[in-house]
Amino acid sequence: MRRSNRTNTLVIVSNHVASIYDDRWVNDVLHYTGMGQQGDQSLEFNQNRTLNESRANGVSVHLFEVFTAKTYTYIGEVVLADEPYQETQPDAEGQERFVWVFPLRLKSGALPAIPDSTLQQLNQVKEKQARKLSDAEVEALARRQGRASVGKRSAKVTQHQRSAWVAEHAKRRSKGRCDLCQEAAPFNKKDGSPFLETHHIVWLVKGGADTVENTAALCPNCHRRMHVLDDDADRQLLNARLSAL
Repeated sequence: MRRSNRTNTLVIVSNHVASIYDDRWVNDVLHYTGMGQQGDQSLEFNQNRTLNESRANGVSVHLFEVFTAKTYTYIGEVVLADEPYQETQPDAEGQERFVWVFPLRLKSGALPAIPDSTLQQLNQVKEKQARKLSDAEVEALARRQGRASVGKRSAKVTQHQRSAWVAEHAKRRSKGRCDLCQEAAPFNKKDGSPFLETHHIVWLVKGGADTVENTAALCPNCHRRMHVLDDDADRQLLNARLSAL
């Protein structure tokens, strides 16, 4: 948190990439962790007091969020939605301590939608961070951060206009078998047709074409493999098989 006496404003940052704090949105309310990286936090400490008294001291509070390292997204002016409360979170040394959490909501308007790709990249960063932790550390975080009420926010999603005919052709051409692993579809849909998913060998987001030549029919497992591994060898194999048909 940083206060400007000249403009009578308080800037707060919720860093979802590199922060020890457990900030989260629940029903359009940001539960924002106060200042103080070691030991129990105090409502009288520095800008915790400013934020706690913001309904009466005339200070306007402005929120930024970080979804990508070193990139600050302005969310808007926020106000206290409820009284601050205490909970336990680890400090910078990993020791459990009491922190103050400030429920905040936008002063006006709706939360800006964050690009879906940005949120997906953030999840990938979190997954990479989690893989570096010990089993005990992961379990402790999972138990502490598990929520009965799951946070959610609006996301901007870019949808490509795909041809239903190209997709249907790929599925029929496969004759019920995955174009990659060559195994039969894992099950049939209610109408009796094999369940396969269409995949663009060169992704649309990377400039790939929505054409018969660039579209394969895959089982769900191979479809996920293509997106997780993004392997040139798999693409070459699909291209070779489709070219031979």
